[in-house]
Amino acid sequence: MYAMNQQFYLPTMTKNEMDSKSKQNCKEKKPKGRMSAYTFFVQTCREEHRKKHPNENVNFTEFSKKCAERWKSMTDTEKKRFSAMAEKDKIRYDKEMASYVPPAGEGGRKRKKKDPNAPKRPLSAFFIFCHDERPAVKAIYPTYGVGDVAKELGDRWNKVSPETKHKYEEKANIDKLRYEKDMNIYRGKTVKPNAAAADEHDDDDDEDDDDNE
Repeated sequence: MYAMNQQFYLPTMTKNEMDSKSKQNCKEKKPKGRMSAYTFFVQTCREEHRKKHPNENVNFTEFSKKCAERWKSMTDTEKKRFSAMAEKDKIRYDKEMASYVPPAGEGGRKRKKKDPNAPKRPLSAFFIFCHDERPAVKAIYPTYGVGDVAKELGDRWNKVSPETKHKYEEKANIDKLRYEKDMNIYRGKTVKPNAAAADEHDDDDDEDDDDNE
């Protein structure tokens, strides 16, 4: 009798609980995102700091700033170790993603359709610099892929003089003003039809009031 009662009173999962568990299992099976060389570097610094100061509470903002400064001062030879770690992790990620089948509906969120008539967003100083330098990089390194070109452009940007950066920052400010001006015009065009419709609706209400009188 006890065995029957025990079996009878076993807890059962609701449909929502089962769906939640299924989603959690899918999430756990999804490959972990790949890490960059810099991320491996920061992770290593964090582990070293934790070993040296196990009881110290780390100020994350200050710690990140020091890591960034140290990374910029490192030579390519010093960074090579972390680049190798990142390359190895990339191989791991690509291999796992090749056999990964996402659950139904994952990534299916529809993005809001962009108005083709909307003004083009302003470019940052770095992106304007990349636009100017990309042809030269591709000419010097014709075998470079997108990632390699981006890395080279980032390295070049970090090495340019303050005067050159200032020049591109001025271009970015000009483009920002252009965008704000265009957006004011764009908003005016898109708002006016709605305003007209509202006025027309008000006129209809006035006519209805006259009829009621």
